[in-house]
Amino acid sequence: MPNDSVSFRITRSTEDLAQTIHALSHRLVRLEQRFLVLEQALAEPRQAPVTEQELSSLDHVERLLLDCRTLLESDNDQPPVS
Repeated sequence: MPNDSVSFRITRSTEDLAQTIHALSHRLVRLEQRFLVLEQALAEPRQAPVTEQELSSLDHVERLLLDCRTLLESDNDQPPVS
């Protein structure tokens, strides 16, 4: 009976981890797309100078991308639960 309980917890933890990685992956893709759009907008010739708000937004997106990549890489470094 104790093995069933441990097995259930491991399975449940693995499922939770898989869902978290899936959600982070989707968020990373959306952030990368948003970052590319912002970079393209900044690369186009403009009549008005880049605002502080735009620069702050790009910095924030870049930090989020780095955080997501770090989380995904740290999850990949851990041995699989068996």
